[in-house]
Amino acid sequence: MRKFDYSFLADGMIPARLFSLASGISSLKATSDIRRADNASLFESLRSIAKVQSVKSSNAIEGIITSDERISEIVEHNSAPRNHSEAEIAGYRDVLNDIHLGWQNMSFNEDTVLLMRRKMYEHAGYEYGGKYKTDNNLIIEEDSSGSRRVRFRPVPADEVPAAMEQLLLAYSDAASDSGIEPLLLIPCVILDFLCIHPFKDGNGRLSRLLTLLLLYKSGYDIVRYVSFEEQINKYKYQYYDALQRSSDGWHENSNDCIPFIENFLSTLYMCYKELNTRFSAVNGKAIPKNMRIEQTVLNSLVPVSKTDICGVLKDVSPSTVEAVLGRMIRDGAIRKIGSGRATRYIKN
Repeated sequence: MRKFDYSFLADGMIPARLFSLASGISSLKATSDIRRADNASLFESLRSIAKVQSVKSSNAIEGIITSDERISEIVEHNSAPRNHSEAEIAGYRDVLNDIHLGWQNMSFNEDTVLLMRRKMYEHAGYEYGGKYKTDNNLIIEEDSSGSRRVRFRPVPADEVPAAMEQLLLAYSDAASDSGIEPLLLIPCVILDFLCIHPFKDGNGRLSRLLTLLLLYKSGYDIVRYVSFEEQINKYKYQYYDALQRSSDGWHENSNDCIPFIENFLSTLYMCYKELNTRFSAVNGKAIPKNMRIEQTVLNSLVPVSKTDICGVLKDVSPSTVEAVLGRMIRDGAIRKIGSGRATRYIKN
């Protein structure tokens, strides 16, 4: 039977690059906190955009879609759903609102998980909304030719209550351990939740809502201003690949959590990168172009090219980017890696 134990996160078994990435994200968080304090009204605008994108993207991942106009009406104006898909979209909206507005009062326990699941399906009228599955389910994969195969066998229905209890207790122990980095713990917990697959359906969407809740409780409210779900949707093939690799051997306690942890951290990092882009777009005059170029390079955890910078700062010309990079190299702030088309820049 699966053993739920996250103590390995404090035993020096995690690659140094993941600790470095988590540390870099913490630094980006500090920068965004300063920006928010100085630009409250602008961040409020970003919040409205992010909420719509979260609801749209998380449902789209599961093939639940409607028009952009209807998404906006449902999310921003609480429009009543017109069909089954919109009912599920409205349910996600309601739980997302609960997290954004009341995460402080939401503990990560069974009552919260079941309540969130029930609220997700209130508009759809499902009787099983707040109950664990009663029948076994399978995760099926279909290839391009239409052939199906069993990708993963979740925990049997009769073992779900015990598995969820052990998961929640293991999280509680780990969360109180100062030696465990929260940004490494969260993806491990979400991976286990997905492998348990405790509900008849909606496990993927609920896992993303639980991710937001755990990020909030760990002090990372970036998800209020940039959609974490949109970043997953943009790179969903990488997400599902990481999930597949990290779930292999899960039942035998021989799985490797690293791919899923790395995907989670990369997604969170992309949220901060997207925040930089959107902040510039909404408040382009607030920060001079040269400072925005500097921040883009200095905040990057990986080497970036001039093309990368121009892609993030679309209103900045390549010649301006080149001039700023040259000055930063002369000042010793950054160094150049490679040459020609392979040239990249990284913080010194």
